Amino acid sequence: MPDNTIDLSFTPYKIDENEEYMSDNQLKHFEQILLEWKKALMAEVDRTLHHMQDEVANYPDPNDRATQEEEFSIELRTRDRERKLIKKIDIAITSIDNKEYGYCTSCEAAIGVRRLEARPTAAKCIDCKTHDETREKYLN
Repeated sequence: MPDNTIDLSFTPYKIDENEEYMSDNQLKHFEQILLEWKKALMAEVDRTLHHMQDEVANYPDPNDRATQEEEFSIELRTRDRERKLIKKIDIAITSIDNKEYGYCTSCEAAIGVRRLEARPTAAKCIDCKTHDETREKYLN
């Protein structure tokens, strides 16, 4: 089975001492990260499509067929998770275009450059996200 690891390495943003939060340079930095990530995910979708088209076979052995079906099922679940991630990336790119990127959708506080580098699709600050996760944990 192929390696499905996507390399998302980038140079961390160097914040100037007097730089305003979510300056044009910061927004460009995050837009580049998000676009590269989306491009890599879309390449994986194409790879999966070609792989499934090329590898489909009607094996006479039921065990071989079951193995192939399980591999395809795993790939499709992975691609479905990536499809959802692409939607989040698109939302983040739209928020960059609207100059709303980097601010919590709950409390409007700055999310922070380092948190956004760790999770470029983050829409909430760490406090609001922790609060949501804690609340969800107790509701379930």
